[in-house]
Amino acid sequence: MKEDIDQAELKWAEANAAYLARALAWLRARLEQFATPKPPAASPPGTALGTEMKPPRFSWKRTPAKAVAAPLVPGSTAAAQAPAHARSVADLAPPSEDGVTPPALVLLAQRLGLYPFEQDILLLCAAMELDTRVAALCAQAQGDPGRPYPSFALALALFSDPAWGALSPERPLRSLRLLEITQTGAQPLTASALRLDERVLNYLKGLNYLDERLAPLLTPLPPQALAVDVPLPPSHRRAVDELLQRLRRHNGKRLPVVQLLGPDTPTKELVVQVLARELRLQVHHLAVQQLPPQPYELDALARLWQRESLLLPLALYLEVDETAAQNPAFTGFLGRLGGMLFLDTREPRAGLASPALAIDIARADSGEQQAAWNAALKGSGAEISAPRLAAQFDIDFARLQQLARSAREAGDGDAEQLHQRLWDACLASARPRMDALAARLKPKASWDDLVLPPLEMELLRQIAAQVGQRGTVYQQWGFASRMNRGLGINALFAGDSGTGKTMAAEVLANDLRLDLYRIDLSAVVSKYIGETEKNLRRMFDAAEDGGAILFFDEADALFGKRSEVRDSHDRYANIEINYLLQRMESYRGLAILATNMKSALDAAFLRRLRFVVNFPFPAAAERKAIWRKAFPASAPVERLDFDRLARLNLTGGHIHNIAINAAFLAARANVPITMPLAMDAARSEFRKLERPINEADFRCQETVSSTGARL
Repeated sequence: MKEDIDQAELKWAEANAAYLARALAWLRARLEQFATPKPPAASPPGTALGTEMKPPRFSWKRTPAKAVAAPLVPGSTAAAQAPAHARSVADLAPPSEDGVTPPALVLLAQRLGLYPFEQDILLLCAAMELDTRVAALCAQAQGDPGRPYPSFALALALFSDPAWGALSPERPLRSLRLLEITQTGAQPLTASALRLDERVLNYLKGLNYLDERLAPLLTPLPPQALAVDVPLPPSHRRAVDELLQRLRRHNGKRLPVVQLLGPDTPTKELVVQVLARELRLQVHHLAVQQLPPQPYELDALARLWQRESLLLPLALYLEVDETAAQNPAFTGFLGRLGGMLFLDTREPRAGLASPALAIDIARADSGEQQAAWNAALKGSGAEISAPRLAAQFDIDFARLQQLARSAREAGDGDAEQLHQRLWDACLASARPRMDALAARLKPKASWDDLVLPPLEMELLRQIAAQVGQRGTVYQQWGFASRMNRGLGINALFAGDSGTGKTMAAEVLANDLRLDLYRIDLSAVVSKYIGETEKNLRRMFDAAEDGGAILFFDEADALFGKRSEVRDSHDRYANIEINYLLQRMESYRGLAILATNMKSALDAAFLRRLRFVVNFPFPAAAERKAIWRKAFPASAPVERLDFDRLARLNLTGGHIHNIAINAAFLAARANVPITMPLAMDAARSEFRKLERPINEADFRCQETVSSTGARL
């Protein structure tokens, strides 16, 4: 197949070179004839000598003239000869045949809608670059040795069917910058030097490439988006077919701006790649941040892009952020672009100069993702992992295929090992976005480390079970089709500081093998109106990919009660809370809210929580268990009285602080961890908490000096 394409390209290049040689020969003959001095002839009465040449006939025609086809035999001697009857280079065009690509100049004229006279001007300027004899002929034809260059005046006099409209700034020669015009001082436009743009010159020679002035700003959409092993999900295929159908209705008209709505850029890129492949377009991405700031630079960029979209042809993929959408200069830039334009935007954009076509593009749902995992893992024995992967992770289709291929190519192993590789790869793929928005906690605590009453422990195990069995209940048992709210799970951990709320979140993350992120409220809440919602939206969108556990510490500061509206700040604060309520319901993963003041939370918000786990102040028996777990098995412990330690009225967090401080005291004195050291550390913890100290409660029979000697 590749050899056939190469042969066809080689054959076309030879035919194009022959046509260009023939056209240049015709032009040179015409220049020579025009530049040759004519002998004086008898003049009719009242006519000056030497004026027998008729002035050119001008026209204001607005549509391209119909070309008269002439045969062309590539490689023949006649191909370089200029037929006497040709009035324009358009007359030299070969007859059009189905499946045969015409020469570059003919293609250019078709795509840009050029008059035959405009084609002649392009050929005249191209000849200046390709034939060293043309400069002298131009000077001779214009009767001025100082003008060895093409000009509009020369073209108007030289060619048979001149059209003044070709000089208009609205026509392609000037509007698309096909020509460079050097106009100095008070020199008229018609006498100014013309030069063919280098990109257009190379196009006429058969070299079609992206203009080097645009290349630094544009990047092709990633080709791996099309490297899929299975057909597109049905929802993606429907989106492609709908776009194809709606675009074909605009055949022959100005193409609309296609607005791709929704938050999922990778899925939009995949849909656009498949669509562009069927339309035979090359899609390039342009970052809004790289656009030039000045209006005249934006105009020049728009003209270059419009030309390139016709020559290659191309389609432009442009991501629109809120800042760019509110810039009038940017909106005007979009209206001047022309060609196929895809806008990646969350919401529809109004005020565009071009007609708009809006379509919602959503990521494949859980059922489609499960089917994709099944197809990607077929034959590996790990197909049983598909329901769990689809239920836990929300991954775009192209990345899903890539992760599955990488996991299968990583090495041999059984189905369980492949599942572990896939699980870890899915977690890792979602981390970069989340790591930039929240702090990731590495969970170390397990169920054995947690000390809570039986009821609270059972609630935590129910949370873990629901997260792990979502695929079975929601998809296989059909509960998802009956629910109009989010399929996520949320819980409130309420209790005093140090009662184990963070540890419980770590236990869940460790048991479920999920990432745990503590949300930094200072990075989320903003004093600027609307910024808090944007920050939360970015965070939730990023967390959806990896099904991360979101841990909102001190949630009462963020999810507080809605207040009465006394001023604009109250009104927008309530809007933020309403947004949070809706986003929490739609989040697919597990969201945990921790608060020291349960009463400070909004009642409507509490109604939307699936679990509320109270972390009570530990009783003496629980404190004793916490003291036993506070010291690792490898720590040198000697004669610790856990019953006496449990009488200290402290939470688990304070107990762990005392244990580690006592360990450092022992390490400093190079002795085991003993009761006197534990009591010294406890006394320091009480002082830190500003709680009254009864020395009798902390007195021990033996103490250890700072030098390590027992007293």
